[in-house]
Amino acid sequence: MPNSDAYRPATRHADLGEEFYDIVAAAQFPAHVLRWRNRRWDARVGLDTLTDAEWIEHFGRFRPLPGSFPEPLALRYHGHQFRSYNPDLGDGRGFLFAQLHDVRDGRLLDLGTKGSGRTPYHRGADGRLTLKGGVREVLATEMLEAQGVYTSKSFSLVETGEALARNDEPSPTRASVLVRLSHSHIRIGTFQRFAFHKDHDAIARLVAHCCAHYIHEAQRDDAGDRTVAFFEAVIRRVARMGAQWMAAGFVHGVLNTDNTNVTGESFDYGPWRWAPTYKPDFTAAYFDYGGLYALARQPEALLWNLARLGGCLLPLAEEAKLQAAMELFEPAFHTEFRRMVCWRLGLASAGEAADAATVQALYQFLHDSQAPLDRVFFDWRGGLAGAARAARSPAAALYAGEHFAPVRAALEAHAPAPDANLDHPYFAARDAPCSMLIDEVEAIWAPIAEADDWSRFHAKIADIAQMAEAMGSATLPP
Repeated sequence: MPNSDAYRPATRHADLGEEFYDIVAAAQFPAHVLRWRNRRWDARVGLDTLTDAEWIEHFGRFRPLPGSFPEPLALRYHGHQFRSYNPDLGDGRGFLFAQLHDVRDGRLLDLGTKGSGRTPYHRGADGRLTLKGGVREVLATEMLEAQGVYTSKSFSLVETGEALARNDEPSPTRASVLVRLSHSHIRIGTFQRFAFHKDHDAIARLVAHCCAHYIHEAQRDDAGDRTVAFFEAVIRRVARMGAQWMAAGFVHGVLNTDNTNVTGESFDYGPWRWAPTYKPDFTAAYFDYGGLYALARQPEALLWNLARLGGCLLPLAEEAKLQAAMELFEPAFHTEFRRMVCWRLGLASAGEAADAATVQALYQFLHDSQAPLDRVFFDWRGGLAGAARAARSPAAALYAGEHFAPVRAALEAHAPAPDANLDHPYFAARDAPCSMLIDEVEAIWAPIAEADDWSRFHAKIADIAQMAEAMGSATLPP
């Protein structure tokens, strides 16, 4: 039982009404081996006092957390998948297990699952998650959080002792159940479901619920004004998310409307990739044949998704105001992108125009030279103050060429940021940056699959933690 005074449970999602979810039961697993427990975030929600045995009871066997939902809730939603509408979606292998509050800022947070068994929306699948899929999600969220991306957190990973058949990896393969800590699981697809059924009252209740519990800045007395303010806030938040992905070189892979959260929090990691170099057409999903969700098309995909949300809100607000709100996306995206690139480089802002010129010069160089993305950001941390580090780099010859001259000139406008941490061992003593390319992920997984050897996994987690400390991402707003 959690006995921390900081633990504050909630059941707010149930307030929406039964048409928003189905009560379900968790699968019964033959084994429970704890593989990951998020020691940073268990304290943030008052669950750090649980023993590992108690942890498994709650997050492997899914005994309810005191004061939260007595039974799990499979959430209902629809969505566009690769721009084809699918009315048969919903939580097919997961559920909302509990809600609780962030100790630090009081936010309402969700504990949702992945691989916890079949629900009414399983669509013929087994409702399970491979252990490799769980490991990949832990790695993705840890890396993104360290890079300053507003992401869900992998809270728990328990291996479950089942053997699964899969087409995309050697079978049978090991199984797991993941618990995700997230700032809501309300998606654009949640709104689409009620628009599909022409349930305008449910959409209005959903907007009011989001403003009351997640997007406080949009709270208004008038329902129409509240709807417009809500839409504007979601646009800004989703634009921020897309800009953070781009600055990190991250490709989500499946930017369907059911994978776009109204709080603008990145979540649900399937065929993700980090781009080795800046190739605008770089894709993550092998089935994304047309490159719909390629690296540089992610902002376009997010904007398209937001337009679908706007369509759902038409019965509640003036169309002209909703259309005007869409114009907020581009400036919000570019402002955040400039900020994140400067943050990743450890540069103090030199003003909007100078920052934009630096970003333009940098990405032209990255495109033309195909220099390794992570290497360039590491080498030039602190701008020209990092020149000696860059001179020792394997990419030093690229920096001596004509393609880099505009970048060097642009960097002259910037001083190192006060929190650049250039004397941190990560920047002062390492030869190479921490990265998360697909070959590295496979190298981490191989010894787990072959010999149950988790040493590379734990070493990578420690490597990410050192980068996060050096980057100062642990001090960023969540």
